Amino acid sequence: MTVTRAEVEAELARIQLPDGGDLISRDWVRALSVESGEVRFVIEAPSPEVARQSEPVRAAAERAVTALAGVSRVSAALTAHGPSAKAPPPPQAEPPSLKIGGHPKPQQGSMKPASVKSIIAVGSGKGGVGKSTVSSNLAVALARAGKRVGLLDADIYGPSQPRMMGVSKRPASPDGKIIEPLHAHGVTLMSIGLMLDPAKAVIWRGPMLMGALQQMISQVNWGELDVLIVDLPPGTGDVQLTLCQKAEPSGAIIVSTPQDVALLDARKAMDMFNTLKTPILGMIENMSTYVCPECGHEAQIFGHGGVASEAEKLGVPFLGGLPIDLDTRLAGDAGVPIATGDGPAAAAYAAMAKRLIDGGIV
Repeated sequence: MTVTRAEVEAELARIQLPDGGDLISRDWVRALSVESGEVRFVIEAPSPEVARQSEPVRAAAERAVTALAGVSRVSAALTAHGPSAKAPPPPQAEPPSLKIGGHPKPQQGSMKPASVKSIIAVGSGKGGVGKSTVSSNLAVALARAGKRVGLLDADIYGPSQPRMMGVSKRPASPDGKIIEPLHAHGVTLMSIGLMLDPAKAVIWRGPMLMGALQQMISQVNWGELDVLIVDLPPGTGDVQLTLCQKAEPSGAIIVSTPQDVALLDARKAMDMFNTLKTPILGMIENMSTYVCPECGHEAQIFGHGGVASEAEKLGVPFLGGLPIDLDTRLAGDAGVPIATGDGPAAAAYAAMAKRLIDGGIV
């Protein structure tokens, strides 16, 4: 006997909320999918405060759906819609005394840490193609495959990895020289967003960007790593130039959507890496397809196959395509990358990680 979507929704409608109504009538259920006995859904509370009190509701919903005939597995995630109504209190620990974003210090040789085996840059010619989402999930997938992984958020003007990886604590620097990174989902993490006021814009010229990148690579206690994933800002500017010239990256991965406008800029990014003699390790097509969770209809919102064709034309590996879906967005906003789970998106990232490992890149 195969369970139906209607049967799952009927069971969820029985789960009452503390302040009245049920999960279905209050529209708390998101991304519900029923496939071959496996049921996945997200419970989205109206605020972080309510979400923190709703774990019993999530657990009850998971138990109720598990009890349905024909259900072999249930995955229920809990998240919140919108920001917290009240900001958390500031940390009590003293901030590190070192200054972030000064001009780079004169340095002989490479600024690549001796404890890091390889550095992989994840870049794109333009913003909005999901480069940061790919970086965080690829780092998690490699860590789940047994690799020692670091993730450096080098998008100085728009750091997003703290949110995507679910960390907010300010890194310590007891001696004012070495920064102790944070750890999340098996990944060692550093971001400029953890060191500066998140509400303030970063208004720096090129030399300060280069100084900040130098600090985040050479002054961070990365420990022994098999690979350091560097989430680059969009474009072909100072950060990319400094990384390729000073940090000896093993190569770069290019992320693009299939549409022609995105590919125009992706080609420029690839030309930059080629000019700087940084090998292109492969291309990833993000937002490749969209599958409607209600009816299963598949649509190519941004086109389809453009990145694979471009990779073939340029003679570089095509590492795979990733769909655009609600689960990935919810996971990123909740600070739990989709690659930590077991769904189709997680499997796609695991396959990319395996390809990098099997190819001897990581």
